[in-house]
Amino acid sequence: MFMGEFEHSLDAKGRLTVPVKFRDELGAQFVVTRGLDKCLFVYPMEEWRILESKLKALPMTRGDARSFVRFFFSGASECELDKQGRILLPQKLRDYAGLDKDCTLIGVSNRVEIWDSNVWAAYATEAETSFADIAENLVDFSF
Repeated sequence: MFMGEFEHSLDAKGRLTVPVKFRDELGAQFVVTRGLDKCLFVYPMEEWRILESKLKALPMTRGDARSFVRFFFSGASECELDKQGRILLPQKLRDYAGLDKDCTLIGVSNRVEIWDSNVWAAYATEAETSFADIAENLVDFSF
């Protein structure tokens, strides 16, 4: 399970250090793709395969399902760690998430998210103010 929040910087070549706590669980190869809220999602291969099978089951007769699957898979890239524990993030993914220098990596259960640090700080501040309201609404999901 991924959890925690870590700050790292992209180098000039677009490489990002992955926190030691995440490296073993990610494994030798993993998938990075466009996430929601302008961040990147990083999945271990096992989780990616589970997600892939669920997305394949979506009804392709629905336009919103087709759009989501196209967007999600077209941005996906298999990555691996180098000997220094860094990943090379493709330029298209860096552009999508607005990653330039300072990044925040957060653990979110079955995935890692990569955020521009300023975007994450703004998001976290906004979410913190409504955290209690969000928690109350989770009752609707049998939480």
